[in-house]
Amino acid sequence: MKSGAHTAICYGEILWDVLPDGPQPGGAPLNVAYHLNKMGIDTSLISRIGNDSNGRKLLALMDLWGIDKNLVQTDEQHETSQVLARMGNGNEVSYEIVYPVAWDFIGKAEELNELNNYFVYGSLASRNDTSRDTLFTLLDTPAIKVFDINLRPPFINRSLLEVLLGKADIVKFNEAELDMVQVMFKGSYEAEASKIKFIQAHFDIPEVIVTKGEFGASYYKGDEAHHIWGSEIKVTDTIGSGDSFLAAFIANHSKGLQPREILKNAVAMGGFIATKKGGCPQYQLSEYIEFKNQIFKP
Repeated sequence: MKSGAHTAICYGEILWDVLPDGPQPGGAPLNVAYHLNKMGIDTSLISRIGNDSNGRKLLALMDLWGIDKNLVQTDEQHETSQVLARMGNGNEVSYEIVYPVAWDFIGKAEELNELNNYFVYGSLASRNDTSRDTLFTLLDTPAIKVFDINLRPPFINRSLLEVLLGKADIVKFNEAELDMVQVMFKGSYEAEASKIKFIQAHFDIPEVIVTKGEFGASYYKGDEAHHIWGSEIKVTDTIGSGDSFLAAFIANHSKGLQPREILKNAVAMGGFIATKKGGCPQYQLSEYIEFKNQIFKP
C-alpha cells in the first residue's frame, strides 16, 4: 500500500434517477464517491454533464458533499443523463437508461498517478466508443483497480468485458452477474467457490466479491473465502445499496483490516443505506456505526 492519505477516483456515469416521487442524484460512480468521501477517502469523479440546469445541480451537490469535481467535463451537445427508475416487488428497482447522454462522451482525462490509490470503474460507461477509449487509457494506472461489473442489458459485450475484467485487481459481482460471466466465458456451473476459482484463474484477479442482498456477501482473497450473512432489516429502497457496500469495502480495504472485518463493515453499510431513501442519503457516520453494532453485536 502506498504511503500517505488514501484517495480514490471513480469513473463513469453521473445522472438523475427519475423516481415516481421525484428525481434523485445517482449513477454508481457518484454513489460510490459520495460514501467514500463520507468515510474519509478523498475522492474525485471523472464524468461528463450537459451544459444545463440538471448538470449544474449535480456540480452544486458535489461541492456540498466535498467531492472533487475538477475532472467532471461539460458537454455542449448532449444533455445531462436522466434514468427512468421504476420500483418493483420487494423494493427492487429497474432502470430505463437513455442513450446517448453526456457521460457517453467523456473525453481525454488527466492521467492518473501514484497518488491515486484506488480507481473504481464499471462496464456501463463503456457503451460508447468515446468514454470507452478514455477508460482504456486510464486503466493503465498504478492504482488498485476496482471493477464494479454492473451489467445492464442491452449494454453487455463479451469482448469488452474480457478487457475490463483483465485489468481488475478487485471485482464485485452480484450472484446473477457471476452466473452470466460463467455462461459468457464457458466457466464453472458448480458451487460458488468453483465459479470464483474460474474467474481468478481466467482473468488473473486476486480478489473477488459476491453480493447477495439480504443474504449478505462473500469475499474471496487468493485461496481464502470469507462469508457474512445479512440481517433482517426494514428496506426503504435498494437504490445505491451495492454502491455503498463497495465504498465501505474500499475504505476498510485501504486501512488494511482483516478480510472478514472488511466484509462485515461493507455488508453493514449496504444494509444501512437500504433503510434510507436514494443512493446518496444524508447521514452521520455515527448512525452507521450504531446500525452496524445492532446487527453485528460487538
